[in-house]
This record gives sequence, structure tokens and C-alpha cells, in this order.
Amino acid sequence: MTPQEASAAASKVCLLAPVVPVLVVDDASKAADLARALVKGGLPALEVTLRTPAALDVIREMATVEGGVVGAGTLLTPKDVEAAKEAGATFGVSPGATDKLLDACEANDLPLLPGISTASEAMKLLERGYSVQKFFPAEANGGAAALKAIGAPIPQVKFCPTGGVSLKNANDYLSLSNTLCVGGSWVAPKDKVEAGDWDGITALALEASQLKAS
Repeated sequence: MTPQEASAAASKVCLLAPVVPVLVVDDASKAADLARALVKGGLPALEVTLRTPAALDVIREMATVEGGVVGAGTLLTPKDVEAAKEAGATFGVSPGATDKLLDACEANDLPLLPGISTASEAMKLLERGYSVQKFFPAEANGGAAALKAIGAPIPQVKFCPTGGVSLKNANDYLSLSNTLCVGGSWVAPKDKVEAGDWDGITALALEASQLKAS
């Protein structure tokens, strides 16, 4: 997979809904129900972060849910890429980008949304062919104002900002011409997941799905 093909595939994922849920799931037995609740609420693209021992099993379970498009977040190494692909992930997300990670994603045909926090990083990835990137951590790096400023001289790159994004500030990002969608964890709060409050999560997803990208 070429970087251009990866960016085209990542763009399609980002355009499925204005919000990509960023999920940290400890219990794989809840994974399918969680995925169904989010998909039912209009958020089909699901990023399962590799931050828990259960993450790969969570991806396997979510990959069986009709209508869901499951990806793996927090990809750091080639080994992560291979494990995520084997588990059923159809896209990947990383906090940053290294040549080894990019090589692994391209070799394993896993579309990647690579993370950047500076204009230089965005330019380096664009030079390689990645025109769809993740802006992370968004709020800590200056929020929507910073992303707008980066986008002015680099309009070729489109972004999915994550990190500190919430219902309260999501529209600040979605109103930008260089933002395809946002990533956020607020649609699947830990207390609702642990309680199995799937109706509550569907309601949060439905609210988020009504947000509009520019």
C-alpha cells in the first residue's frame, strides 16, 4: 500500500462521521455491545487504542459487528501493526510517526492516520505522500487556533484532531476547512461502559453524529 492509497483510505474512514470514538476498553466481553451502541448512534468508525491487555481481543470482537469499521490506535511499533492487522483492524492511528512504523503499515496494507503536532512533522509526512494526518494532542498544542494556523500554509493536508477534544469544543475544530473529523473519548465514558449502559452510549453517539464538519 502506498502512502497515497493509505491517505485515501484514511480519508474515507474520517468522512464516515464527524466523530471517531477513541476507545480504551478493559473488558473484551463488553466490546461487541459497545460497538453496536456506537454504530447505532451513527458513529461507525471505531478506534480501539492498544492501551490495555484486552485491546486486541476487543478489536476481534468489534470486527464482527455489522456496520462497524474498526481500527487500532496507539500504534507504536511494527509489531503493533502486525498484531492489529491480524486481530482484524482495518485502519491504524498513531500518536506520532516514525519511518519504521510507516514502513510496517505500508508493508501490511494497513491505512494509517499518522500523528503530528508541528508544521515540520506535517510537511515531512506530506513529502512522503500522507495527506491525511492526526493532530495530537490537539488541545495541549494550541487547539483549533493552532490547527487553523498550521493549515494556512499547508492546505494540502487534512486532519483528525484528537486529545482533549470534547462535545464542548468539537465544533471549533469541525468548522475548520482542514478538519475532516475529530477523535474523542467522551462518547464512551468509562462509567457507562462498565455499567453496560448501551442506550446511554447510543444517545451520546447520536448527539455527536449530528455535529457537522465544514
